[in-house]
Amino acid sequence: MKSMFHGAWLKLLISSFVVISIASPSVAADYPSKSIKMIIPFAPGGASDFIGRILAVKLGEILGQQIVIDNRTGVAGNLGMEMAAKSAPDGYTIFLGNIGTSAINPALYPHLNINPLRDFIPVTQVADVPSALVANVDFPPKNTAELATYLKANPNKFNYASPGSGSANRLEMEVFMKLVGSTMTHVPYKGGAGPAVVGLIGTDTQLMFTTLPSVKQFMIAGKVKSYGVTSTTRQPGLPNVPTMLEQGYPDLVTGSWQCIFVPVGTPPAIVNQLFIAITKALDSAEIKEKISNGGANAVVSASPEAAKLFVATELTRWGKVVKESGATAD
Repeated sequence: MKSMFHGAWLKLLISSFVVISIASPSVAADYPSKSIKMIIPFAPGGASDFIGRILAVKLGEILGQQIVIDNRTGVAGNLGMEMAAKSAPDGYTIFLGNIGTSAINPALYPHLNINPLRDFIPVTQVADVPSALVANVDFPPKNTAELATYLKANPNKFNYASPGSGSANRLEMEVFMKLVGSTMTHVPYKGGAGPAVVGLIGTDTQLMFTTLPSVKQFMIAGKVKSYGVTSTTRQPGLPNVPTMLEQGYPDLVTGSWQCIFVPVGTPPAIVNQLFIAITKALDSAEIKEKISNGGANAVVSASPEAAKLFVATELTRWGKVVKESGATAD
């Protein structure tokens, strides 16, 4: 009797496995059968929103379903990241994380209960984004050399904006302050770079590092004072804005990145399908040009495994930077 029961149970188990094995490719073959939500953890106007919206249109064309943008802001991107992590792992919610949410915040927020590698599967990196050092047009220094001298002579007299406590831009300013030997008051903005740039133009703050796509149009229009960019070469459309490197700041060859994630548990076949579709979208000359004109560079990982290794490396790198800088989630 026991032997018969055991045999029946084993037969049922094997049958179930076969059904699951057959069903999984079927699920992937039917994907996507409805619209896909892309959670962007920052407000419109910043680099993540800029890149996400460009990618969403082309990706929707390739997959045959609309990609719906959902801007979920708060706590330096942590709220949007948490919402994405708790979404069903079925491929219908994708998360556009960046260097802040997925590399810096885990070190800056010690009680953060979301881990970019435990709770997500990185699909592919999608963009590299340089930063720009800009000021309100009424700020006196005319160039970076004058700026360094001015700040050193006037410690604690000015405010600098950032897209959030956990942003690379905030850490870039911390590095710059140490290099020039001065201090300023940090003013983090809820919602990311867009609101922070508005605050700078409106004279609420005097200075900031910000992602180039969030401020390039204002640099060209002369609505902000431009001191430098953090890329290794000068940027298209900004031939008169020097790099921080050529001005003697090699430690400020920096920038940000964006990466598409899906919740852990998403079927591998769907992860691969998304990877192929995103790769195709970013290989489009039209999309590359739009992203480049905005001040960023389209980038694709070699595979989801390569994307995972990249994020793991960045987590280690920026965890060390946060510790050495003494930055806190103020």
